[in-house]
Amino acid sequence: MAYDYRHMVALADPTRRRVFELVAQRPRSVAELTHSLPVSQPAVSQHLKVLRDAHLVRAEPRGASNVYHIDPQGLEDMRAWLDSMWTDALGSFQEAINKKMETKE
Repeated sequence: MAYDYRHMVALADPTRRRVFELVAQRPRSVAELTHSLPVSQPAVSQHLKVLRDAHLVRAEPRGASNVYHIDPQGLEDMRAWLDSMWTDALGSFQEAINKKMETKE
């Protein structure tokens, strides 16, 4: 499965990962996120832009601001990639065990 790593790159930054975790707990506005983080509102907005571009969060307009939610499709894409890695790892492990068993016979 081809993967462009945008999710991993977006989550590599610790502050951005914290923004993502807060939004995962419940939908939040930029102002709410800013109150929970030791960074400025413009910094929070920039982190949200990166997360939106990676399809990890989505914005829902509400009045003069946006409320951010987890983007389920982006999470599904990332999970599918992680699941494929896990499947590949288990397959390789099984092959190694089978080869070891063959050499013992």
